Amino acid sequence: MTVLWSAADLEIATGGVFARDRFAVTGVAIDSRTLANGDLFVALTDSRDGHDFIPDALQNGAAGALASRDDGIGPVLLVDDPQAALTRLGEFARARATAKVAAITGSVGKSTTKEMLRRIFSHFGATHAAEASFNNHIGVPLTLARMSPAADFAVIEIGMNHPGEIAPLAAITRPHVAIITSIAASHIGMMGSIEAIADEKATLLRGLVAGGAAILPRGPHLARLARRAPDDTSIISFGTQDLAEARLIAADSDPQGVDLAARILNRVVHLRLAAPGSHMAMNAVAALAAAAALGLDPEAAAAALDGFVPLAGRGARRRLRLGDIAITIIDESYNASAASVRAALDVLALHEGRHVVVLGDMLELGDFADREHRDLADPVAAVADLVLACGEKMRLMADDLPDTCPHRWADSAEKLAPLVRDALRDGDVVLVKGSFGSRMRTIITTLEAAA
Repeated sequence: MTVLWSAADLEIATGGVFARDRFAVTGVAIDSRTLANGDLFVALTDSRDGHDFIPDALQNGAAGALASRDDGIGPVLLVDDPQAALTRLGEFARARATAKVAAITGSVGKSTTKEMLRRIFSHFGATHAAEASFNNHIGVPLTLARMSPAADFAVIEIGMNHPGEIAPLAAITRPHVAIITSIAASHIGMMGSIEAIADEKATLLRGLVAGGAAILPRGPHLARLARRAPDDTSIISFGTQDLAEARLIAADSDPQGVDLAARILNRVVHLRLAAPGSHMAMNAVAALAAAAALGLDPEAAAAALDGFVPLAGRGARRRLRLGDIAITIIDESYNASAASVRAALDVLALHEGRHVVVLGDMLELGDFADREHRDLADPVAAVADLVLACGEKMRLMADDLPDTCPHRWADSAEKLAPLVRDALRDGDVVLVKGSFGSRMRTIITTLEAAA
């Protein structure tokens, strides 16, 4: 396998010292259970102490460990703080890279837009992106540290739920193009206001390389976002408005997908996504704008994106047969905000059949939680034939549903899952959505196990 980090570069990048034998690595891992042969195992101390898992990592094929202590059990590169060393490793990887780098943040749509850009960029060259939403203080440097110097493009997702989290990650990512997908009330409980969320998202722009481009949603926060960009930044707005440099002209959805037309920097493109909804079309417009900002041909980029299928947990749709009944699942189980719930309901409304809405709590809303959940009652009732909900906050939503909208509630996803299974009928279309911490994936796995 190709060496990703030589022993010399590991020393220089991390400032570490080899305890015994020097070693090179072919990858970087933080989980001793899933690492590959030749990986560097980073012994992070988070909820558990990664040093306790160094023996397992070495037994599973790690070339060595990045650690703050040497227990004499194998090859170790000693550093004062493995987390800080991982950040330095990511920073070094970015410095040695020749790739064009896109960074993405936003209240909703980050991971989907990341996957769209991965697909577009892969048409033009070797592309690096994380396999999951590695978008925090561990995931971003880890993604960078895994980037090959030979990559032509890289896509880095950056998230936040507290003030001050994006700026240091933007500083080590140093993107050529920065995309802010949306500004909405996600994490508003930690931030206090929509304006504070916009200001935090805008700190991504501070990391742009000289002469970089910012892809920004055209709307009430555009000016607030744009004025936080460096003076030499090219501002490209996207939306449905005539003034948007990347404009969604039309989006025609059906249950299987959406046909869209867009004007991307004065070039009109047409494509179809295997994912319905105007929100999916808008993510595509943002991704195409980012590609065009890097000098890629918009028509070729649109052709590469044509047929895009969403990720599991983020709108993936599939049929399941449960005994003598067949259902369609719309899997939105990975995360939720009020904006994304409404978008998912719009997609559900496109489908024929009985509409079953399965919702878990939206988290990190703080003092706004009651209002955000209650405000969903009307849009849910407008689409749903049956509602099954779990969590204390979704109980508020369920209590506000009209008597004409039948519903059931449980205090957890685990208790709700059998209720969902027992309530289903042949031909049902089932939307499953909730914040990650609400464990709505449990509903999906229960139905899959019954299939």
